[in-house]
Amino acid sequence: MQALEEMLRDHCSLYNSALQERRDAYRHRSKTSVTYGQQSAQLKEIRAFDPERQGRWSFSSQQATLRRLDKAFRAFYRRVKAGERPGYPRFRGVNWFDTVEFPKDGDGCRWDSTPRDTVTRVRLQGVGHIRVHQHRPVKGRVKTVSVKREGRRWYVVLACDNVPAEPLPATGAVTGIDMGITHFLTTSEGTHVQNPRHGRRNADALADAQRALKTFPRRKRDDRTARHRRAVEKVATLHRKARRRRLDHAHKTALALVRCYDQVAHERLNIANMVRAPKPKPAPQTPGTFLPNGAAAKAGLNRSILDAGWGVFLGILAQKAESAARVLIPVDPRNTSRTCPRCGHVDARNRDGERFQCTSCDHRDHADRVGAWNIAHRAGLVLPDVA
Repeated sequence: MQALEEMLRDHCSLYNSALQERRDAYRHRSKTSVTYGQQSAQLKEIRAFDPERQGRWSFSSQQATLRRLDKAFRAFYRRVKAGERPGYPRFRGVNWFDTVEFPKDGDGCRWDSTPRDTVTRVRLQGVGHIRVHQHRPVKGRVKTVSVKREGRRWYVVLACDNVPAEPLPATGAVTGIDMGITHFLTTSEGTHVQNPRHGRRNADALADAQRALKTFPRRKRDDRTARHRRAVEKVATLHRKARRRRLDHAHKTALALVRCYDQVAHERLNIANMVRAPKPKPAPQTPGTFLPNGAAAKAGLNRSILDAGWGVFLGILAQKAESAARVLIPVDPRNTSRTCPRCGHVDARNRDGERFQCTSCDHRDHADRVGAWNIAHRAGLVLPDVA
């Protein structure tokens, strides 16, 4: 594990040094821009100058680290041009740099490096052979290998090409799904999937752990006491537990959908805009003060949306649908829960919480089921007429 820690440390140092070079070059009166190609060309000299550290590791993995920085700068320039909040790339502390990527299996790394052995191992340049607890068989051809640290645990993440599809038998069923907070999702048939609220369930324990951590002064990792390190690990463990439970729920729910339906329509959600904080409202009569803008209530709603993990779920659903030869159809979500499925009347007053009652034809139903039915209808799916 010490060699893996040193590998992360040296890649972090390379990332920060490359970022410093770009900053210094642009701050010069010449306003010089340093590119990935220029920094990659310097790697040979850097490795020769520092053979004990930078020279130990894979050349290709160091190029991947420089590409990671270049990607951050390209995203920064894109946000500047779009008028968004730029978010200039920042220096990474050792605790915040946790992944090293090897772009090609066999170049600085080798997956299943001891094939004749019953134990799976991965070989990393500068580290050696490492035993891996492989939890499922690898399908396709291994393309990239990444080493990731999470707390005290280390993971090997593989990206594979030529992975064979596993199409499921056709069911002839179609549905629309409406994402929500009270219910995680509701299908057009009226089936509800409960929202597990993993973040809220761990909120009290996490708050206690964070308060305990806050009693320690800020220190670098090597200067922390044993109690300080345990407090840090406890907070990280609680976050990791909630994230894994959320992922597990998303995988199981998505798998159930692709097994039951040939076509699934869902809302095309812009979650980043949905969780944006409301703008402050200056008080016109008293300069320097502000009117209530509902920020506290919006913050609670934002926490619930992020805790549900809609974006993660929809990404997993897309992957499973592609593998199972299912069709996933995103649609515009506007007014889906305000439109009457019987007469087509659109009115904000049609919905009151979970209750839907059309102000025109008096049709009544659950608001989430109405939204799911309208989503499927917009996608062109043929559903039974509403009762």
